[in-house]
Amino acid sequence: MGAEWQGKSRGTVFGYKIFVFCMKTFGIRFAYFILYFVAFYFCFFAGDSTKSSYYYFRKRRKNSKFRSILNVYKSYFIFGQTIIDKVAISSGLRDKFTYHFDGVELINDALKQKKGGVLISAHVGNFEIAEHFFGELEENASISILTTDSEHSAIKEYLESVTNKPRVNLIYIQEDLSHIFEINAALARNELVVITGDRYVKGSKYLSEDLLDQLAKFPAGPFMLASRLSVPVLFVYVMKETNTHYHLFTRQAKAKHRDAQALLKEYVSSVTWMLNKYPLQWFNYFDFWDTFDEKNQK
Repeated sequence: MGAEWQGKSRGTVFGYKIFVFCMKTFGIRFAYFILYFVAFYFCFFAGDSTKSSYYYFRKRRKNSKFRSILNVYKSYFIFGQTIIDKVAISSGLRDKFTYHFDGVELINDALKQKKGGVLISAHVGNFEIAEHFFGELEENASISILTTDSEHSAIKEYLESVTNKPRVNLIYIQEDLSHIFEINAALARNELVVITGDRYVKGSKYLSEDLLDQLAKFPAGPFMLASRLSVPVLFVYVMKETNTHYHLFTRQAKAKHRDAQALLKEYVSSVTWMLNKYPLQWFNYFDFWDTFDEKNQK
C-alpha cells in the first residue's frame, strides 16, 4: 500500500533554508533554477510521493507512461515554485507578482451580510498566499484558518522567522470539539473561516465521492460543519499561471442547508474543474484514492 495522509507535509528545514537563501541572495529566478535539481531529486528519493503522483497522472488523468513521468517532475517543480512564491510574497515582495481575482464580488457580498463566511479550499495551487491579495476586498476581511497544527513545527517556526507574521488567526482542531466555539466566534466577528476539504486522516469520519472517476474519501468535518452553519459557503482556489501571475477563483456553494453530501459533491465538482484546467497543480502526494497495488502501476 502507498503512504496515507498522516496529517503533516513532507520536507525538511534544510530544504527550505536552501530556497530562502537562494531567493534572498540571488533572487527568485535563481531559486527557481535550483528547483530543476530539487525536483529531479524528489522524483527518485521521495518514493511514496512519486508513486502517488505517477498514479494520479497515469490512471486518473490517463496520461501515457512517459508523459506521466514527465508530469511528476513538472508537478514537483511547480510545487517548489509555490513555496518560493509564498516566502517571497510574505517577505515583502508582493509587488513582484500580479493576479486576477475571479469572483471577488462573491466574497464582498458575503462580508456585507455581516455573518462571516466559510471558504473551503484544497491542496491545489497556492491558497496560502491568498491573505496577501485580500486587501483588494471592499470590506475589511479578517481570516481564521482551521488547522490540525500537525505540520512539521520546525519548518513552521523557520518560515515564521524569515517572513512577515501572517495576518491570520489559527483555530486548532480539538478532540473535545471546542474549536466549534472559536469558529462561531470568528463568524460573529464577520471573519472568513478557511477550511481545506481534501485530506482525510485514517480513523476519522469521512464522506465518499468520485473524484476523476474514482471513489475517494474526504473528511466529513468540513462539510458537516459548513452545511449546518447559516453563513455563505464559498469554494476558493489560488492557481499559479506564470512565474509571477496567479489567478484567484471563488465559486458559490448552492447545496441545501444540512446536506453535507451535496456540499461535498459541489466541492468535488469545483476541484475537478480546477484540476482539468491546471492538472500539474495537484499537490496531494500520498495515496489519495487508497488504490496502490501492482496492477495500478502498470
